[in-house]
Amino acid sequence: MQHLDPDRLVLLAFSDSPADDEAVHLSECAGCRAEIDALKHVTELGSETQELRDLPPPPDRVWTGIAAEVAKAEAAPAPVVDLTAVRRSGRRRMPRWAGPVVSAAAAAVLAVAGTVTVIRWMDRPAAPDVTASATLEPLKGVPDTARGDARVLSGAALEVDVRNLPLTPGHYEIWLIDPEDITKMQAIGAVPQGTDAVQLPIPPGTDLNRYRLVDVSAEPNDGNSAHSGNSLLRGTLTS
Repeated sequence: MQHLDPDRLVLLAFSDSPADDEAVHLSECAGCRAEIDALKHVTELGSETQELRDLPPPPDRVWTGIAAEVAKAEAAPAPVVDLTAVRRSGRRRMPRWAGPVVSAAAAAVLAVAGTVTVIRWMDRPAAPDVTASATLEPLKGVPDTARGDARVLSGAALEVDVRNLPLTPGHYEIWLIDPEDITKMQAIGAVPQGTDAVQLPIPPGTDLNRYRLVDVSAEPNDGNSAHSGNSLLRGTLTS
């Protein structure tokens, strides 16, 4: 199946409504529909940049390409127009120079949109460093399928993922424990029911060389902040 003229596809994507025969063609030609969708996406990217300021100008090659295409179109001999075919189609054709200019303008939009994408990517905050991690293993009496992982992010937050924990009528609590004296521990925060991953702040001044044992316990909702003694998973942080 022969595709529609590329310049016509540009105009259809930007503003024009398809003629009857074009609408029939587009309903049958997946390639032309895909090109129009891609061009519309370019238009949407351009509209997203309207309120942005102080962007770098498009590369010089874009404007050089526009000038070259216009000059090429002006130098080309005028085509022989079949007036009968034009009257039969009932459509107004674009001027000779319009197609290259529209295509080049679309390239300029792509260049600006690409610049915006790069700026947004550069502005993203850097991913936090993982300074220590632990694999959490099930304790005695806990199903072997229960598992978890813990990561210390930039020394300031503890990210914990848990899987297949046994059901509890209360909640799960995350603790940091001194393995040399397990009576010394700090509660870091709760894992809500139905949640598999949490990121909790580590209390300032916590010595992770000492409190390096990560513990996940099942806690009743009784208002008692002490450890229940019902530990489900444990693992030791290593850097």
